Amino acid sequence: MVTVRDITKFLIPKGYTLAVALEIADATLGGLAIGTGMTTHSHKVGLYHENIESFEVVLADGSLVKASKTQNEDLYKALPWSHGSLAFLVALTVKIVKVKPYIKLTYLPIKGKNNYCDMIRLLSGDDGADYPVPNYLEATIFNRNEAVVMTGDYSDYDSALPVNNLARWYKPWFYKYTESFLKEGKHTELVPLHDYLLLHNRAIFWVVESMIPFGNNLLFRLLFGWLLPPKPAFLKFTTTPGIRAFTFTKQVFQDIVLPIRKLEEQINQSDKLFDAYPLLVYPCRVYDHGQNSGQLKRPKKRVPNRRYPLCNVQRFGNIWSTRLC
Repeated sequence: MVTVRDITKFLIPKGYTLAVALEIADATLGGLAIGTGMTTHSHKVGLYHENIESFEVVLADGSLVKASKTQNEDLYKALPWSHGSLAFLVALTVKIVKVKPYIKLTYLPIKGKNNYCDMIRLLSGDDGADYPVPNYLEATIFNRNEAVVMTGDYSDYDSALPVNNLARWYKPWFYKYTESFLKEGKHTELVPLHDYLLLHNRAIFWVVESMIPFGNNLLFRLLFGWLLPPKPAFLKFTTTPGIRAFTFTKQVFQDIVLPIRKLEEQINQSDKLFDAYPLLVYPCRVYDHGQNSGQLKRPKKRVPNRRYPLCNVQRFGNIWSTRLC
């Protein structure tokens, strides 16, 4: 029952954070481990479950076993994406990384689909160019022709840069704030590490917009922004049968994992099928774990000792169309 909020508050004062820390504060580390996840650091360290050293689980016969790369290896490989169907998770050993108190966050507005896709590949290290790879990387695609690519690096305080506490209740939702740089141009600022790690939390990326269309209004944020994000348990408890049926038939949460070289094709396909934006893009490192290595196929060996990113394209929100049937 340890949440991302709990572990973040515990680790950051000690100068660390999880290697992969999902941006949703109420997500549990156990739920992510038995499912899977990626974040803006995944182009360096891979998926969440690839940063788990060991699982401790209770099996159906009541026995407590430990699963790692050297102990119960078959179970260790099968637990991610099993969603609790194989065992009951009671403990994890996870990787952490050394950090600094701020993230130096740069917003790069880019026009042209090929241009922003090429930039994502360049910054993720996919094309092998001698180009510095940032600690954190993501992109938000606002339409077929426009995107904002964001890079973040660990930083100490720098008086030459503005400090933006993105996670405070009265601040604009992050994706709306990001969209403003399509007009304003390139921008660099310091963001406290805690705020950066949870920057998509208040609007649950952009899901809250479909629940509260006026939620990003300045007056609403000032008076009621502290109520966001709404607790999932509260939403489930208060959902009527009519709203529940409406949600299941009219809403899509779509994660698509694909080779990063296919990004342009996937954007075209998403536009054709859903015609819905924004799209969130996370490059993710893929490891070769050998035969029987779990859910992901082994990457093709194009160049020795290289790793090749996947790309996770996400659309969160409502699609008002029977094309989803």
